Amino acid sequence: MYIRTAELTDLAAIKKLYQAVALAGTGIARLEHEVTDEYIHNFITRSLSSGLIIVAEHPENKNEIVAEIHAYKPGIKVFDHVLSELTIAVHPDFQGKKLGRTIFTIFLEEVGLHRPDIGKVELIARESNTKAIALYQSMGFRIEGRLEMRLKTADGLYEADIPMGWQNPNFEFD
Repeated sequence: MYIRTAELTDLAAIKKLYQAVALAGTGIARLEHEVTDEYIHNFITRSLSSGLIIVAEHPENKNEIVAEIHAYKPGIKVFDHVLSELTIAVHPDFQGKKLGRTIFTIFLEEVGLHRPDIGKVELIARESNTKAIALYQSMGFRIEGRLEMRLKTADGLYEADIPMGWQNPNFEFD
């Protein structure tokens, strides 16, 4: 499996990945019809411009993306040291095989080693996604609060989102 920085030319393959993940209901907050070219183009360009985006190619088909992680700066000066909107997507056929942990580890190592301008990485996890929250905590993220009734499930119920943050150990907080 080849893991690399994404390119804008990966748009169609990333869109296909996100649609599969959305359809399976296994991790992203968007519904399948909300995964549009505009949405994918926006986060790819923002991540390439001010953040980081990493993909994993299918081991038997380099044109298929089976995992992706990205985050980018919010675009506001006071948050210039933060990567936000972190999203990770792993194709349902590749979940449970440590691929998510692998690309997440590479992502954080890349920030730690090559992004001295980044002091913090933020993400938000669905309260019921306890497996993901445990993974994030094992990677050094800390729970930073609770956003009550922020998310409406397909069943019409409301649940909290859990904001989490990771601090770059190589960042100089003045």
